[in-house]
Amino acid sequence: MRSRSQHQRRKRIVQAAAALASRGGIEAMQMRTVSERAGVALGTLYRYFPSKMDLVVAVVGEELDLLERSIERRPPRAGDPPQRAVEVLMRATRGLMREPELAEALIRSLLLSDVKTDFGERMTGLLLLAASGRPDTITADDPRRLVARALSGIWTMEMIEMLRGNATAEEIQARLEISAARLLIDT
Repeated sequence: MRSRSQHQRRKRIVQAAAALASRGGIEAMQMRTVSERAGVALGTLYRYFPSKMDLVVAVVGEELDLLERSIERRPPRAGDPPQRAVEVLMRATRGLMREPELAEALIRSLLLSDVKTDFGERMTGLLLLAASGRPDTITADDPRRLVARALSGIWTMEMIEMLRGNATAEEIQARLEISAARLLIDT
């Protein structure tokens, strides 16, 4: 168990890393710079996050926490399950694209990191919540969970295309709507 001061220290570290990534991507997240900005010793930083990728994964987790809270406050209101799932994905897209350097750092971390992350499962849960309202009742081998995971993967690839300048938000939304309508038929 972590004490309150440990939680606060960890939060300061993650916020410092996110701020650096939002200005210069993963390259700007130098461990020494993060420790200085967070006001912790370099050794303390490494106790919390043994590698830079561990730290990037923590930043990804923070961004997902923000998205989850946003969805709790304002649940998707679209008509059918596929439309609600796309609403969640587009909300995530808009949130990430407000800080493209951070978005690129997060997507790159998902693609390049050897560090285990629950990003795919958390996004799948958000899509199932939007589509069915009860993701906790859908088992791991349920086809609905599998197709929601596939839709999450499609969104990740679409984000890469957007970050490369090969797609607009409108194009991504159109492709996600088609994909969701085809994948989430029985949700």
